[in-house]
Parts: sequence; C-alpha cells; structure tokens
Amino acid sequence: MTDRHDEPVGVRAVEAAEVAGRPMKLFDFCMVAFVVILLLSNVIGAGKRAVVDLPLIGPWPFGAGILFFPLSYVLGDVLTEVYGYARARRCIWAGFAAMLFMVTMSIIVVALPPDAGWTGQDAYEQVFGQVPRIVFASICAFWAGEFANSVVLARMKVWTGGRMLWTRTIGSTIVGEGLDSLIFYPLAFWGAAGWPADTLLKIMATQFVLKVSWEVLLTPVTYLVVGWLKRKEGLDVYDQRTDFTPFALRS
Repeated sequence: MTDRHDEPVGVRAVEAAEVAGRPMKLFDFCMVAFVVILLLSNVIGAGKRAVVDLPLIGPWPFGAGILFFPLSYVLGDVLTEVYGYARARRCIWAGFAAMLFMVTMSIIVVALPPDAGWTGQDAYEQVFGQVPRIVFASICAFWAGEFANSVVLARMKVWTGGRMLWTRTIGSTIVGEGLDSLIFYPLAFWGAAGWPADTLLKIMATQFVLKVSWEVLLTPVTYLVVGWLKRKEGLDVYDQRTDFTPFALRS
C-alpha cells in the first residue's frame, strides 16, 4: 500500500486483511466509548422532546438526544477510518447486543411489583416505560444507519486514496444519519401521545440537519483524533478487499 497523502508521519498504510486479528492498543477504549454513548442516548436523550425559541421562527421542537447521539456516528467514522470496516463492524454488533440487554432489563425492572413504601413507580414508568419502543426503533435505525455509514466511509477512503478525510466523514454521515432518522422517528413515535404528525416530521428533519451539522462542526476534532490514533497504532487500514457483509464478527 503506497502513494497515500494524508497519513501522519510514522504511519504505514496497510490492507485490512494484513492486520486481521492483530491486537490494537486503543481499539477497546474506542469500542467502550461507542457503546456507552449509544446506550446513554437511548436512556436519557431520545424520549425527551425539548424546544428552542428561534428568532423570526418561534418555538421549534427537537429531540434531546441530539446533544450527544451524533457522537456515536463520529466515533463510528473514527473506528472505520483508523481500524477498518471489520473492527467497526464488531463495535456495531457490540452496541446492538448492549441495546438488546438494556431494553430487556428495562421491561423486567418496570414490571417488577413495587414495594408498598416506594412512591416512585409512576415516575419510573413515565421515564422508562417508553424505552422498549424507543430502543426497538433505535436498534433498527442504528443497525441500518451505522452499517451504511461505515461502508460508505470505507469505500470512499479507497476511492479518495486516503485523501480529503472530511469528504468521507461528512458524506458517510449524510447517508447514515439520513437512514437513521427515516427509520427511527416513525417507528418510535408515530401515533404516540403528544407526537402529532406535523411535529414528528419537523423534528425528524431538524434532527437530520443538526446531526450532519454536528459532524461538520466536529471535523477539526475528528482530524486530531484520527491522526493521534493512527500515530499510536502506527497503521492506516484500507478496505480494498474487504467483505462488507454485516453478518460477521471477524476482524
């Protein structure tokens, strides 16, 4: 692998197959951060509808999860860019399994009979009782969106010869976040109390624009993180002969 122009000094470009199964110094930490952000965005972010008063427009609703859910896509970009599609695929499946466990336990815990002296059941159901539907929608949207994001970025990296990182981080986010929003909001909130159709469509469009905007704003940070990780690992992985099926765990 030669003729790459955006590699940090001391970093060697390699085909993904050449480093399959090789231990990486910081990959596990990146995976943990990815899963933590994913779970928190579904527990404390996705279910709350907030509002901001925009000049000349007035009150405009938005989902509170926008504050940090897009970071999972930024991390997904970093994982694919630095470690390749196969390792990013492992993170996506790890997040998928973690979300399934979370929704299962939320159903069980909410259903447990409360002690007679405990007065928090109604509030608990108000907050966590909606989690199963939201997480089901999020699982479907996350699965499709993250895999689309990772595949697009990995292929664009090869097409661009490793140059112009911003084109593939933003381009893959447009595809992934677009698919995510189109799947998540109708599945999670269509027909739910307090979610009229016009509000749902407005929030869905707003969330997509804000998510992509987050990616654009964080581009300088993404460059710094990607460069630092590549220098630490000493490698820059390209998916030239990668099998892009999502149904595998090999790395």
